[in-house]
Amino acid sequence: MKKDIIIPEVKDVHIAILEEFNEESSSNEWSVYLINNSDQAMESVMVMSRGKHRDGRKTTTFRHAFPLVAAHAAIKVELIMEDVFPFLNEFVLTYFIGATLYDATFMAAPNTISESNFSKLPVMNVEGFLLK
Repeated sequence: MKKDIIIPEVKDVHIAILEEFNEESSSNEWSVYLINNSDQAMESVMVMSRGKHRDGRKTTTFRHAFPLVAAHAAIKVELIMEDVFPFLNEFVLTYFIGATLYDATFMAAPNTISESNFSKLPVMNVEGFLLK
């Protein structure tokens, strides 16, 4: 039954947002990264993102799939526009390690994505915003 399904706690895996320079456009852009700071590779990774505003507006829901994210590695998930920083931004992560399913939701509260809230990101060794 449903109560018999055990989904273990996600540890050492993060979603982060950082600002980086794009050489093609010669401008800064904001990017979302999935960081695997664990000792095991993640398989069949799915990331779903969406945003909701207090006034009822919503962003488009994006879904991304990655066959593998290596241990102690980071992978770019998507670009994010500053226009959605006032939204509650939610990222739902699902992946396997071996035969075990892991699931976690990471959120950025409205207006919290800013350089004043940056910290050093694991694996990447750059400054960015770590979602909780």
